[in-house]
Amino acid sequence: MTSSISRRLIFWLAVPLMLLALCGALVHYFNSVAPGVISSDKRLKEAANALMAHVIVKNGQVILDTGAGADTGPGRRPPMPAADSIHYALHDSLGRLFAGDPHLAFVPMGSETTQLFAMAQIDHRSLRTLTTRFDTRAGVIFITAADVRPATEPAARYGFMSTLLWDFVQLDLTLVLVWVGIQLGLRPVKKLRDEIAERSPQDLRPIVESTIPREIVPVVVTLNRLFTTLRTSVQSQQQFIANTAHQLRTPITGIQAQLDLLLAEPAAQPVKSRLLTLQEGIRQLAHSATIVAEVVARFFDRALQSNIDLGAEVSPVSILADPSLLDDLLTNLVDNALKYTPAGGTVTVSTGKKNGRPFLAVEDTGLGIPESKRQHVRQRFYRVPNSPGHGSGLGLAIVDGIARLYDASMIIGPGANGRGTRVFVQFPESSIARG
Repeated sequence: MTSSISRRLIFWLAVPLMLLALCGALVHYFNSVAPGVISSDKRLKEAANALMAHVIVKNGQVILDTGAGADTGPGRRPPMPAADSIHYALHDSLGRLFAGDPHLAFVPMGSETTQLFAMAQIDHRSLRTLTTRFDTRAGVIFITAADVRPATEPAARYGFMSTLLWDFVQLDLTLVLVWVGIQLGLRPVKKLRDEIAERSPQDLRPIVESTIPREIVPVVVTLNRLFTTLRTSVQSQQQFIANTAHQLRTPITGIQAQLDLLLAEPAAQPVKSRLLTLQEGIRQLAHSATIVAEVVARFFDRALQSNIDLGAEVSPVSILADPSLLDDLLTNLVDNALKYTPAGGTVTVSTGKKNGRPFLAVEDTGLGIPESKRQHVRQRFYRVPNSPGHGSGLGLAIVDGIARLYDASMIIGPGANGRGTRVFVQFPESSIARG
């Protein structure tokens, strides 16, 4: 599965931005809560100190003196905490309440702890409390003070949620804008893709680099190098095929003369019927298709040695194409057919028109190609598993490439009666040579 640059960029932007939004909301939340918590803790400590100042021991008992004045001058005790802001409770070491609000639960503490902050539920309200361990002559007492002023945490929590929501709305809008920006930024890449896709297989012109963004210039430079290499390779291949075809052309009249002499020999009588078939095929080829005649004649000796009946059924047809490439196309088809046809089989080359379009076909009575493999054999270096011989797997790939070059279709199917293979190459009507 191919990856998308756009999606990858959005992902790598979205994750850090979401983390930043969350961290920002948390910082805002703690900045809103922390001052309130610090202020509340300060009031609770002051209340605990004031309460300790009013604890006295009388007749061996600990009591809370609430009748002291409010003057806080020198020598005066601090005033009792206001009831509307601080609730308190005093417990002995056994947890028995002897002063204050009975709703404040006893909080036991070890000797190693002197003060402990906690949260308590009173009248369905969450209150912050401070419990102080206080040693007196009559024993240990525990002073618990609770701040009943309106807490800032609910408002801070609401602020946190609203901030987080707004941050994520901004994040969504930012990602949308980034996505639009990426799509606009990738337009030159898509334009380059479309330009290459619209080219025909033989169009190997270099891409103009001056119209390409700097970021993808290295890619275009590499593509142009590849186009240059392919163009040189194709030209070399065409020249090689043309030169080879020229050197390998055998005059049909010479073959006919040799067959006439061979038929007159007594030693040829056992195979006379086969030679007559070959002679008739050569005669038809001489009057109809020069390239077909040359290719078929080239494989006569091989067909005879393999005891394969190589023949032709041709109707005159001419197309506008490079003769060397058509020669290469037919050569690969006949070579494949002979290679995979056992002794006693037949290979037939046929040409003509079907539905007004010229065609060239090669049919054999060989092993055949399974339907599931017919698309794969078009690929370079692919051979059907357990195939005989030591082929390179290039034959049908070359045929398919040449056919595509001339907008022809190549159909691979079974031969007559479902036996063997028939490769049918049909050219467009526009390729017919006129006049």
